[in-house]
Amino acid sequence: MDALSVLLQNVHLFETKYYRLNGTGNWSYSITRQDTILFYLVMSGSFCIDVGNGLRQAHAGDMIMIPSAHKHVSYALDHNGDDALPLDELLTDCKENTLDIDGNGDPNSSLILIECKYDKEMIRPLLSVLPAILPEINDESDGRFEVIDVEIKLLTLEAERERMGKTAIINHWASIMMIECLRVYIESLPEATENWLKAMKDPFLTKALAAMHQAPNQNWTIHKLAEVAGMSRSSFAQRFKDTVGMPPLTYLIDYRLRLAARYLRLQQNSIGRISELVGYASDSTFSQAFKRVYGVSPKAYRQQYQQENIA
Repeated sequence: MDALSVLLQNVHLFETKYYRLNGTGNWSYSITRQDTILFYLVMSGSFCIDVGNGLRQAHAGDMIMIPSAHKHVSYALDHNGDDALPLDELLTDCKENTLDIDGNGDPNSSLILIECKYDKEMIRPLLSVLPAILPEINDESDGRFEVIDVEIKLLTLEAERERMGKTAIINHWASIMMIECLRVYIESLPEATENWLKAMKDPFLTKALAAMHQAPNQNWTIHKLAEVAGMSRSSFAQRFKDTVGMPPLTYLIDYRLRLAARYLRLQQNSIGRISELVGYASDSTFSQAFKRVYGVSPKAYRQQYQQENIA
């Protein structure tokens, strides 16, 4: 399995919502969300997306991902969006997931907006290196995706029918859109970039990354990881640090503890079992390592999460 597939195994999108938005004239809206990934499927027309630290024009056929913008404004090309109303206010008039945004003019754009919640801890390293809007447009790619027609058809079918598993299907398709956007972005990364996602394209490092993510409970050493990568110990350690920005075992520890935090939140395993799943020889060693990063013991972390969700 390739490194990106393994990296995303424990990155789950959930509580997916979607809307068909039809804009006429000088339409605009603002949207504010926390811990949410947004996607646009542009069915027709063109418009602007302003996320504060990034401005993009979107055109028919584009699929766009906004990884972590807390607020952004979308508006017609010949408009500035200054008078944008909050989307949540406009959605009070939404019927069957379709909203007409009337800007007093001719129809000029139609899009599907999709928003998804995500596990903050598992996706944190990924979001930290992504641009405000992706994929980025460059000379080699016009940002259009061959899969967009399939995405739209499937979302439309699910929207029209009330069938078992509907929510799961929509969440899965949102995940597929994220993967599509990510791999287009990673494939376009220049060799000179300092973005650690470049390791996904490295024929040696990708083997070691996949191994760590597939078996975090293994007793990995630099020597063992270098063997997996097919490199000498010293060359592997230096190449990993230069590309990813940290030593291999530091990366492994960070992943183990983020995975442990996810297991604690899921509340499906005992703390002792979680300790085994993430590669710690004893509960006490695991507890000490977890507390150094999260400031509380695994037990206290689990209790805090339970209390927050009850409240």
